[in-house]
Amino acid sequence: MKKLLILILVLSSLIYAQDKSKLITDERSGKPMLLGICDRSALLDSNFAWWYESEYNNYEFSTSAVDSIKQKLDGLSVLIVMGTWCSDSRREVPRFLRILDELKFNNELLTINYVDRKKESPEGNISSLDIKYVPTFIFYKGGKEIGRIIETPQITLEGDFKNILYN
Repeated sequence: MKKLLILILVLSSLIYAQDKSKLITDERSGKPMLLGICDRSALLDSNFAWWYESEYNNYEFSTSAVDSIKQKLDGLSVLIVMGTWCSDSRREVPRFLRILDELKFNNELLTINYVDRKKESPEGNISSLDIKYVPTFIFYKGGKEIGRIIETPQITLEGDFKNILYN
């Protein structure tokens, strides 16, 4: 009985996780896009992997900046608001995820909310975040916002990330 209950809970959570992100058609381009909250594995879908893998694998980051970031990860969580239709998101998000992987960042502390061209999502109360450009990387410590990288970094992703953590 206990095993059956565990199996039901696991299956229902998988179904719930799949419902959270929707693959829909972008009305402007006619191409697939993601909408809603989903983990980063959605970017490995064949509709997105062609740009995701290229940017992820080819990004060269500053190891000294990443080493500095490692010292300040306690209590940090990150929200990424992105559009799979957006060229800036296609460039910056895979690079940022590469940095997080180098940091061995806990993916449970990362949320990705995929938005449409109006910067809207059916989940995550995006309107309260005042998102004007994507991607927007929002950094939180102890549940409080401590900084953002909006659209493109001022220095580099890892440089801006470091500056947010040290200021």
